[in-house]
Amino acid sequence: MVELDSGAVVLTRGKQVESTTFPIGPTMISLTVELSGGRSAEVASIGREGAVGGIVSCGHAPAYSLAKVLVPGRGFRVPMEALEDAKKRSSFIGNLFCRFSDYLLAQVMQSVVCNAFHSIPERAARWLLHAQDRAGDRIELTQEAFAGLLGVQRTTVNAVIQQLSSEGLISTGRGKIHVTDRAGLKRRACECYERLEDHFAAVIGTSGSGAA
Repeated sequence: MVELDSGAVVLTRGKQVESTTFPIGPTMISLTVELSGGRSAEVASIGREGAVGGIVSCGHAPAYSLAKVLVPGRGFRVPMEALEDAKKRSSFIGNLFCRFSDYLLAQVMQSVVCNAFHSIPERAARWLLHAQDRAGDRIELTQEAFAGLLGVQRTTVNAVIQQLSSEGLISTGRGKIHVTDRAGLKRRACECYERLEDHFAAVIGTSGSGAA
């Protein structure tokens, strides 16, 4: 069990994946791809529904993205050797990781489409819904961090936050965003949120084996 502070680096691009981290409770970890000039954007986020590290590659390979703690909390850290042994011993665990890798890839693909075609307010609402699912109504997130996740300027995020607040969908405090109207936020979000939720239910769901 480890304590994961906000901003802590879980994986660094180019470095070997030595362990897998399972977020617990409200903990959220963001996977971002960095470009030259300090630019970056989030491609996926992972909470208590999943794990970070060695999911697609099955370990023994360098990480491609930067993984940082977005919402602090606790997590389980498991050495890759132990995880790979568990997969070999249990077909259910191996299958579950395969299914989660499918969902993670779907999340990345949906992010590409979302960033290309949907407005920033729609993307922001969608992200807040995912965050609420994992972290609860009170999301520990600064507007500067939110801007980095969406790949936009802080002034743009400030305007979006003010707009969502004026509509009564969220309220803000120091370093926190509180979802006050989930139904309204869902109406404000793009279709990407429902698509990902439907896919998660189909491939994993509450049983770990999906809807089948």
